[in-house]
Amino acid sequence: MAYADQSMSGNRIAVLVIVALLHLLLIYGLVTGLAYEATKKVIKRVTTVDIEEEVKKEEEPPPPPEEVFTPPPPVAPPVKIEVATTPPPIQTTPTPPPPAPVVIAPPAPVPPPPPPPKPATPRNNPGTWATPNDYPSRALREEREGTTSFRVTIDDRGRVANCEVTASSGHADLDAATCKNVTRRARFRKPSDGYGNTYSNRVRWVIPD
Repeated sequence: MAYADQSMSGNRIAVLVIVALLHLLLIYGLVTGLAYEATKKVIKRVTTVDIEEEVKKEEEPPPPPEEVFTPPPPVAPPVKIEVATTPPPIQTTPTPPPPAPVVIAPPAPVPPPPPPPKPATPRNNPGTWATPNDYPSRALREEREGTTSFRVTIDDRGRVANCEVTASSGHADLDAATCKNVTRRARFRKPSDGYGNTYSNRVRWVIPD
Protein backbone atom coordinates (compact mmCIF):
# COMPACT_ATOMS: atom_id res chain seq x y z
CA MET A 1 0.00 0.00 0.00
CA ALA A 2 2.82 2.39 0.69
CA TYR A 3 4.32 1.97 -2.82
CA ALA A 4 0.96 2.48 -4.48
CA ASP A 5 0.33 5.62 -2.45
CA GLN A 6 3.67 7.07 -3.46
CA SER A 7 2.95 6.35 -7.15
CA MET A 8 -0.39 8.03 -7.04
CA SER A 9 1.07 10.99 -5.22
CA GLY A 10 3.70 11.48 -7.95
CA ASN A 11 1.08 11.26 -10.74
CA ARG A 12 -1.10 13.79 -8.97
CA ILE A 13 1.71 16.24 -8.67
CA ALA A 14 2.48 15.87 -12.37
CA VAL A 15 -1.15 16.47 -13.28
CA LEU A 16 -1.27 19.56 -11.11
CA VAL A 17 1.86 20.95 -12.73
CA ILE A 18 0.41 20.37 -16.18
CA VAL A 19 -2.87 22.01 -15.23
CA ALA A 20 -1.00 24.95 -13.80
CA LEU A 21 0.99 25.37 -17.02
CA LEU A 22 -2.19 25.22 -19.08
CA HIS A 23 -3.72 27.95 -16.92
CA LEU A 24 -0.63 30.09 -17.32
CA LEU A 25 -0.71 29.65 -21.09
CA LEU A 26 -4.40 30.48 -21.14
CA ILE A 27 -3.87 33.57 -19.02
CA TYR A 28 -0.91 34.68 -21.24
CA GLY A 29 -3.01 34.23 -24.34
CA LEU A 30 -5.87 36.21 -22.91
CA VAL A 31 -3.61 39.00 -21.74
CA THR A 32 -1.75 39.15 -25.04
CA GLY A 33 -4.96 39.15 -27.07
CA LEU A 34 -6.54 41.84 -24.94
CA ALA A 35 -3.45 43.99 -25.16
CA TYR A 36 -3.35 43.55 -28.97
CA GLU A 37 -7.01 44.46 -29.31
CA ALA A 38 -6.61 47.45 -27.05
CA THR A 39 -3.57 48.68 -28.97
CA LYS A 40 -5.38 48.20 -32.28
CA LYS A 41 -8.35 50.23 -31.04
CA VAL A 42 -6.12 53.04 -29.81
CA ILE A 43 -4.25 53.19 -33.15
CA LYS A 44 -7.50 53.17 -35.07
CA ARG A 45 -8.92 55.93 -32.91
CA VAL A 46 -5.87 58.14 -33.19
CA THR A 47 -5.59 57.62 -36.96
CA THR A 48 -9.25 58.21 -37.51
CA VAL A 49 -9.28 61.39 -35.46
CA ASP A 50 -6.23 62.85 -37.20
CA ILE A 51 -7.47 62.02 -40.68
CA GLU A 52 -10.90 63.41 -39.96
CA GLU A 53 -9.45 66.61 -38.58
CA GLU A 54 -7.21 67.02 -41.64
CA VAL A 55 -10.10 66.26 -43.97
CA LYS A 56 -12.24 68.79 -42.19
CA LYS A 57 -9.50 71.41 -42.42
CA GLU A 58 -9.03 70.77 -46.12
CA GLU A 59 -12.73 70.87 -46.84
CA GLU A 60 -13.17 74.37 -45.45
CA PRO A 61 -13.89 76.58 -48.53
CA PRO A 62 -11.80 79.78 -48.98
CA PRO A 63 -13.52 83.11 -48.52
CA PRO A 64 -15.04 84.48 -51.71
CA PRO A 65 -12.89 87.17 -53.43
CA GLU A 66 -14.01 90.75 -53.36
CA GLU A 67 -15.62 91.91 -56.55
CA VAL A 68 -13.58 94.65 -58.29
CA PHE A 69 -15.16 96.66 -61.04
CA THR A 70 -13.00 96.62 -64.16
CA PRO A 71 -13.92 99.08 -66.92
CA PRO A 72 -14.09 97.60 -70.42
CA PRO A 73 -10.98 98.18 -72.58
CA PRO A 74 -11.15 101.03 -75.12
CA VAL A 75 -11.98 99.98 -78.60
CA ALA A 76 -9.99 101.72 -81.35
CA PRO A 77 -11.71 102.44 -84.64
CA PRO A 78 -10.64 100.22 -87.51
CA VAL A 79 -7.72 101.50 -89.58
CA LYS A 80 -8.43 102.10 -93.19
CA ILE A 81 -5.84 100.41 -95.41
CA GLU A 82 -5.60 101.40 -99.04
CA VAL A 83 -4.29 98.70 -101.30
CA ALA A 84 -3.02 99.71 -104.73
CA THR A 85 -4.58 97.64 -107.46
CA THR A 86 -1.78 98.26 -109.97
CA PRO A 87 1.85 97.59 -109.04
CA PRO A 88 4.34 100.46 -109.44
CA PRO A 89 6.44 100.44 -112.59
CA ILE A 90 9.80 98.77 -112.27
CA GLN A 91 12.66 101.09 -113.18
CA THR A 92 15.62 99.35 -114.73
CA THR A 93 19.09 100.90 -114.57
CA PRO A 94 21.03 100.62 -117.82
CA THR A 95 24.20 98.59 -117.52
CA PRO A 96 27.25 100.83 -117.92
CA PRO A 97 29.67 99.85 -120.65
CA PRO A 98 32.76 98.01 -119.53
CA PRO A 99 35.75 100.24 -118.87
CA ALA A 100 38.33 100.56 -121.54
CA PRO A 101 41.40 98.43 -121.01
CA VAL A 102 44.27 100.28 -119.43
CA VAL A 103 47.34 100.21 -121.58
CA ILE A 104 50.51 100.46 -119.55
CA ALA A 105 53.37 101.77 -121.56
CA PRO A 106 56.68 100.06 -120.95
CA PRO A 107 59.13 102.15 -118.96
CA ALA A 108 61.53 104.21 -120.93
CA PRO A 109 64.98 102.71 -121.15
CA VAL A 110 67.41 104.12 -118.67
CA PRO A 111 70.02 106.15 -120.48
CA PRO A 112 73.56 104.99 -119.93
CA PRO A 113 75.58 107.05 -117.51
CA PRO A 114 77.74 109.71 -119.09
CA PRO A 115 81.38 108.81 -119.47
CA PRO A 116 83.65 110.21 -116.80
CA PRO A 117 85.23 113.49 -117.81
CA LYS A 118 88.70 113.31 -119.18
CA PRO A 119 91.39 115.22 -117.38
CA ALA A 120 92.10 118.67 -118.66
CA THR A 121 95.06 118.81 -120.94
CA PRO A 122 97.36 121.81 -121.22
CA ARG A 123 97.89 123.43 -124.58
CA ASN A 124 101.42 124.65 -123.67
CA ASN A 125 104.32 123.11 -121.80
CA PRO A 126 103.77 123.07 -118.00
CA GLY A 127 107.55 123.39 -117.56
CA THR A 128 107.35 126.98 -118.78
CA TRP A 129 104.75 128.05 -116.21
CA ALA A 130 107.38 128.66 -113.47
CA THR A 131 111.09 129.14 -114.31
CA PRO A 132 114.21 129.86 -112.22
CA ASN A 133 113.82 133.49 -113.23
CA ASP A 134 110.52 133.46 -111.19
CA TYR A 135 112.32 132.45 -107.98
CA PRO A 136 111.43 134.92 -105.22
CA SER A 137 114.49 137.04 -104.44
CA ARG A 138 114.24 136.74 -100.67
CA ALA A 139 113.82 132.95 -100.83
CA LEU A 140 116.80 132.88 -103.18
CA ARG A 141 118.97 134.90 -100.77
CA GLU A 142 117.92 132.67 -97.85
CA GLU A 143 118.45 129.60 -100.03
CA ARG A 144 115.01 128.18 -99.31
CA GLU A 145 113.71 125.35 -101.47
CA GLY A 146 110.49 123.28 -101.62
CA THR A 147 107.71 121.71 -103.72
CA THR A 148 104.25 123.30 -104.02
CA SER A 149 101.25 121.20 -105.18
CA PHE A 150 98.38 123.10 -106.78
CA ARG A 151 94.96 122.65 -108.46
CA VAL A 152 93.45 125.10 -110.96
CA THR A 153 89.90 125.60 -112.23
CA ILE A 154 89.55 126.25 -115.96
CA ASP A 155 87.01 128.60 -117.54
CA ASP A 156 85.24 128.28 -120.89
CA ARG A 157 88.13 129.96 -122.68
CA GLY A 158 90.67 127.44 -121.40
CA ARG A 159 92.32 129.89 -119.02
CA VAL A 160 92.89 129.50 -115.27
CA ALA A 161 89.94 130.89 -113.32
CA ASN A 162 91.20 129.94 -109.86
CA CYS A 163 94.30 128.41 -108.29
CA GLU A 164 94.68 126.85 -104.86
CA VAL A 165 97.59 125.22 -103.03
CA THR A 166 96.84 121.60 -102.13
CA ALA A 167 100.24 120.86 -100.48
CA SER A 168 102.48 123.67 -99.23
CA SER A 169 106.23 123.84 -99.77
CA GLY A 170 106.62 125.20 -96.28
CA HIS A 171 107.27 128.72 -97.51
CA ALA A 172 104.47 131.15 -98.22
CA ASP A 173 106.41 133.14 -100.83
CA LEU A 174 107.15 130.00 -102.87
CA ASP A 175 103.45 128.96 -102.72
CA ALA A 176 102.31 132.44 -103.79
CA ALA A 177 104.81 132.50 -106.68
CA THR A 178 103.50 129.11 -107.86
CA CYS A 179 99.82 130.19 -108.24
CA LYS A 180 100.82 133.60 -109.62
CA ASN A 181 102.89 132.21 -112.49
CA VAL A 182 100.59 129.27 -113.28
CA THR A 183 97.54 131.54 -113.49
CA ARG A 184 99.39 133.90 -115.82
CA ARG A 185 100.94 131.34 -118.17
CA ALA A 186 98.94 128.09 -118.17
CA ARG A 187 96.59 127.43 -121.09
CA PHE A 188 94.17 124.50 -121.51
CA ARG A 189 91.84 123.05 -124.06
CA LYS A 190 88.22 124.14 -123.59
CA PRO A 191 86.24 121.86 -121.20
CA SER A 192 83.28 121.78 -123.61
CA ASP A 193 84.93 119.11 -125.77
CA GLY A 194 84.52 116.45 -123.05
CA TYR A 195 87.50 117.34 -120.90
CA GLY A 196 87.31 118.25 -117.25
CA ASN A 197 87.58 121.79 -115.93
CA THR A 198 90.20 121.14 -113.24
CA TYR A 199 93.90 120.37 -113.41
CA SER A 200 96.41 119.41 -110.71
CA ASN A 201 100.22 119.43 -110.74
CA ARG A 202 103.20 120.63 -108.66
CA VAL A 203 106.18 123.02 -108.98
CA ARG A 204 109.56 122.17 -107.44
CA TRP A 205 111.54 125.19 -106.39
CA VAL A 206 115.33 124.52 -106.57
CA ILE A 207 118.08 127.18 -106.31
CA PRO A 208 119.82 127.34 -109.68
CA ASP A 209 123.56 126.65 -109.93
